Amino acid sequence: MKTKLFCLFVLAILVVAFSSFRTLNNDTVKPFVVVLDAGHGGKDPGNRGNGFFEKDIVLDVTLQVGKILEQHKDIKVVYTRTTDVFIDLYRRGPIANEVDADIFVSIHCNSHHTQAYGAETFVMGVDKSGKNMETAKKENEVIFLEDNYEEKYAGFDPNSPESLIGLTLMQEEYLDQSIMLASLIQGNLVNNLKRKDRSVKSGPFWVLHSSYMPSVLVELGFLTNKEEGPYVNSKKGRAEMAREIANGILTYKKNISLATESSQNPTITEEEIVKAIETTEEKIYKDIEFRVQLAASSKKIDTKPQNFKGLKDVDRKKEDGLFKYYYGATSDYNEIQLLKTYAQEKGYTSCYIVAFKKGEKLKLSEVLKSEDK
Repeated sequence: MKTKLFCLFVLAILVVAFSSFRTLNNDTVKPFVVVLDAGHGGKDPGNRGNGFFEKDIVLDVTLQVGKILEQHKDIKVVYTRTTDVFIDLYRRGPIANEVDADIFVSIHCNSHHTQAYGAETFVMGVDKSGKNMETAKKENEVIFLEDNYEEKYAGFDPNSPESLIGLTLMQEEYLDQSIMLASLIQGNLVNNLKRKDRSVKSGPFWVLHSSYMPSVLVELGFLTNKEEGPYVNSKKGRAEMAREIANGILTYKKNISLATESSQNPTITEEEIVKAIETTEEKIYKDIEFRVQLAASSKKIDTKPQNFKGLKDVDRKKEDGLFKYYYGATSDYNEIQLLKTYAQEKGYTSCYIVAFKKGEKLKLSEVLKSEDK
């Protein structure tokens, strides 16, 4: 165990050292530009679950997210709106393009005729199951409030699956990074605020389709739910959700920076990782297989090493309409941590550990708490 901790400590020091060196010697780097989009506004109140106003809630949360991010000198925040005004849907994405944004985050609240509840985060994509089509329709239907919408949207019909599916092409290039950003935000909302996990999903949202950078849409929760609605509307709830969204964005920024640095400055070799594994104390979890998830994509990629920065024995599985790529397979938690570190050094800085039991994915936190090892 001491050997493992020492290895991880040394790796951490090296990463920090490289990061500090590059920061000191690169004062002219373009700021990390975040565009925050508070959904709805003005004559469009959004959903009115429990008598609340979605437009007011999301504006407050958005401004709080921005305030947190603006404390970092290397981050520039741009808002699509800062007051209760109506912004045409077709203008929101291009605002991000005009300022050469690094990410685009649109914030909304959900509604349903049942007592559905929970947080969910969307990336742009085709929802072949149809389960997410209703959410996309509701968010897209705001175009009917716009003047001359027939001309602006060239015949687009929010109620037509064909129109919705046609939106997905532009964001395909940024899907992997969008999923990373969405996963970080969703994970924070679920794990730190103990919210029901409605997961990261794909859906055809107009507000996401025309932005030329990683883009996500966050549904804070269901205003129509008798318990979740008051929480989302509360001062405490808004502040907590804003904090977790901002922290997700900050982690994404850090991961992207480290990915660039790691690819240019590799600090450990495969031989060193193998030696560390051989000398590390085992921590076995019975009937559990740990793996490192490298990426998720709509693209089916050959798992040969040259496609994964030289990593060997990468495995591909199709889950929830996406191809997910895994590295390593072991019941030894200490070993998988070292493999994760190696994958991060190779450039997969957003990779994370997942746990399986008889092929079924489990929550890692629950596995680690288990006494059945």
